[in-house]
Amino acid sequence: MKTFSEKLLDLRRREGLSQEQLADRLGVTRQSVSKWESGTAIPELTKLIALSDLFSVSVDYLVKDHLEKPERPAVETSASTEKLEKQVEEISRFFRAWTWESQTKLFGLPLVSICLSFYPHMMRCRKTARGIIAIGNVAVGVVALGALSVGVFSIGALSVGAFALGALAFGLAALGPVAIGLLAFGPVALGLWYAGGVAALGGKIAVGVAAVGETAVGYDAAGKHILLWGDGLTHPEVEAFLLEHHPNLWKPLLNLLAYFGANIK
Repeated sequence: MKTFSEKLLDLRRREGLSQEQLADRLGVTRQSVSKWESGTAIPELTKLIALSDLFSVSVDYLVKDHLEKPERPAVETSASTEKLEKQVEEISRFFRAWTWESQTKLFGLPLVSICLSFYPHMMRCRKTARGIIAIGNVAVGVVALGALSVGVFSIGALSVGAFALGALAFGLAALGPVAIGLLAFGPVALGLWYAGGVAALGGKIAVGVAAVGETAVGYDAAGKHILLWGDGLTHPEVEAFLLEHHPNLWKPLLNLLAYFGANIK
C-alpha cells in the first residue's frame, strides 16, 4: 500500500514538476511540499482538493492508503456531487482542529479557550489555546491543560507553571516523573529548596532512596546533616530530625517530607 507521501511524489514526477513548481501552483512554500513528500506533514483539506484537481485524481485516492490505482474525480451529476460533498465533510472532520473560545473575557483573555486537533501522524493545532482556562495541544493560561502547557496551574506532558504536574514538570512546585522546581516531588526530583522522590536532589532538604542536600534523609544520603534509612524510619523520627535542623519549616511541608522519609522503600 502506498502512503499519501509516496502517491504525491509519484504524481508530481508523472507530471514532470519540481517541488518548486508544484509549490507555486498551490501557493505554498517548497518546504511544505518537501514535508508532505517526506511524510512529516499533511496538507490541509483545501490543498488536498487542489492536488486532486491538479493531478486529476480523487481525494479518496490521495488520503486512503488502500487505494492503489488513481481514481479520476466523479462526473458532477447531482448524485455524485452529493456523494463527494459527504466524502469531503468526512475527511474535513478527520483533519479539522476543533477550536472554541468563550465570549466572556477577563483581563483581555477569553475565560475558556480550546484548540484541539487529532492528526493521524501528529498532534498539531494551528493556534495555541490562550485563556484564563486553556485546553489544547499547546495551552497557555492561568489554568492550562495540554500536551505542552504553560500556566499558573499547569498539567501536561511538558508542563511549566507555578504549580506544574506532568511527565516533565517545571515550576515553583513541580510534581511528575521528572520534576524540577523550588519544591519538587517525583521519581526524579530536582528541587532548588526541597525535593522528595526516588532520586532527590534538594538545596535545603532532600528525601529519597538516594538523597543529596544540605539536610538529607535516605537509604543512601549525602549532605551536611544526614539521616539514613537503616532498618527503617518512622514519621516522628523523620519529623524530629527535620525540625532539629529546620525549626521554621512550614507544617504541611514538614508532614509531606516526613511522610516521604518514613516510606522510602
